[in-house]
Amino acid sequence: MVGRAPPVRPGAVVSTAVRREFGEGPLSRGAALVYTLLVVELLLLLCAAPGLAALFALERHVSNLPLVAVCAVPLGPALSAAVYALHRQRLDLTDLHPWRLFWRGYRANLAGSLLVWVPTLLWLTVIAVNLVNLPAAGVPAWWAVPLVLVGAGVAVVGVNALVITSLFTFRLPDVIRLAGYFVLRTPLVPVGTALLLVAATMLTLVASEAALAALGSVLALALVRGGEPMIATIRKEFVR
Repeated sequence: MVGRAPPVRPGAVVSTAVRREFGEGPLSRGAALVYTLLVVELLLLLCAAPGLAALFALERHVSNLPLVAVCAVPLGPALSAAVYALHRQRLDLTDLHPWRLFWRGYRANLAGSLLVWVPTLLWLTVIAVNLVNLPAAGVPAWWAVPLVLVGAGVAVVGVNALVITSLFTFRLPDVIRLAGYFVLRTPLVPVGTALLLVAATMLTLVASEAALAALGSVLALALVRGGEPMIATIRKEFVR
């Protein structure tokens, strides 16, 4: 006698299929991305609010450059948490928890991101102060070229290091070495980062710091997407 298979509840099958289609279709993925970016943006602004509030109150004058750097300190951990959340969030409307991922990344990467972010700000501030004071110091104008190149290198390596420390657990010296190594190993990554930094700088100069802050989550997403070759190589070759 041939045994009969137990009946399958049609509702369960339909429910699973609908849930999969609803959560993973192109429209659903687009809606999930927009929702994730909005949530991450709000959390990023919340974490960076003390520095941003002070920054908006500052007059746009070169003498305030050191204060601008101080105001930008809270932005580092917030950007790091945004990178963490956007890299790990699945674009599925049935499984969206960007706020949970953001806070997990913020707590986990607070110390590491500050160790990368603060020295980067310090170097960039010193370079910027030297650039704006070249005429007063009587230094030839061509000195601006190497200073700008050094500043660009510091910025690119610093951003690479922030992405690495946001997604992986390495000692600080290893993070810095990897950030510098991948400037040559994956040249498209630093080129993309440099173009992104130029665009952010131009937006700040043409509009305001508020315009750049309003696009913080988009900037973090661009860092994640542009850094994929570096992230994939680190995961494959340097993570056990």
